[in-house]
Amino acid sequence: MDFQLSDEQRLYRDSLRDFVDSEIVPVARDWEHSGRYPTEIVESMKKLGLFGLAIPEEYGGLAADTVSFALTFEEISRGWMGIAGILGSHSVSSWMLAHHGTPDQKDRYLPELATGERRTGIALTEPGAGTDLQGITTVARRDGDDYVIDGTKMWITNARYANPLPVLVKTDPRAEPAHRGMSILLVDADTPGLQVTQDIGKLGYKGTESCEVVLDGVRVPSSQLLGGVEGRGLQQALSSLETGRINIAARSVGIAQRAYDEALSYARDRTAFGQAIGDFQAVQLRLAEIAVQLQAARLMTYWAASRMDDGVRMDTESGMAKIFASETALQCATDAMRIHGGYGYSTEFEVERLYRDAPLMSIGEGTNDVLRTVVAKSLLAGKATVG
Repeated sequence: MDFQLSDEQRLYRDSLRDFVDSEIVPVARDWEHSGRYPTEIVESMKKLGLFGLAIPEEYGGLAADTVSFALTFEEISRGWMGIAGILGSHSVSSWMLAHHGTPDQKDRYLPELATGERRTGIALTEPGAGTDLQGITTVARRDGDDYVIDGTKMWITNARYANPLPVLVKTDPRAEPAHRGMSILLVDADTPGLQVTQDIGKLGYKGTESCEVVLDGVRVPSSQLLGGVEGRGLQQALSSLETGRINIAARSVGIAQRAYDEALSYARDRTAFGQAIGDFQAVQLRLAEIAVQLQAARLMTYWAASRMDDGVRMDTESGMAKIFASETALQCATDAMRIHGGYGYSTEFEVERLYRDAPLMSIGEGTNDVLRTVVAKSLLAGKATVG
């Protein structure tokens, strides 16, 4: 067993860490509170090639291994989790297109997605269907050589920049089971009838937009059907969400790491009753617990990522990592706030933002309770083992 990063992975992490410390950390708090879109940071990520993380080299991408993929989201989230959201939805969608797209679709989209000239997201969730994707009501009916889409999507990251936007639809609403009638259509940004109607206000996860998207008579050619075959949309989406769960687990580790860094620094510098508060056993116990949970979450995330690099199905492993790491982010952010006392509730300190960003990690890419049932079912069916 080898718990060490390779030399290449370590060099990559260190260069990424320098970028985060120089370009994201100094502006994150002010830009997050003002609602400013991080245009300059996005441009830097383009230059670094980060939009090509999940895209094969033949299309100009980095074709990063999954551990390096996780390192990317950990480090960026340590600086500002909202920035990781811009890259995350793009990467999940790009991975899906690279693995399931037709040769023509790959040739048309992947080279520009790799450079960031194009960006993308993924439109799955609806006002009445989140975790239960088979309950979506967005429909695409065939009309000659086209599909005509009608429906509404919610919480769509990158909606104002996605081109194309992959949209999960029902091409056969009467199919039983429902997933056999579900497909993904690639909708170009300038398609008539595609409207981003509102940006949804959020507790945290700022820096990137989360939008309502309305599709009203949106007409797309049949060549925009992902993979060229109807009825595979749910499987295509779920396979890409395995990488999405690694993404969320790694973001959670980044949040927890920043919570640890801020709590440790504050415990050393803040004095009470004539001594640093880090000298008090109660604070020491809380700091130790943050460190223990953080390192456990990191190792579980890297383990799940390495399993994906081994080429095995890893829905159980990614689910486990996402559950544990996201719960860790919540607890570490809360404990860091407690160590800060009243200052932890102030917008002048970083832990306030971490406390608002962390809860989304237990919801995104499948709620933790649903993922627990996924893990349990895999164990009961013998598809996964522990020990």
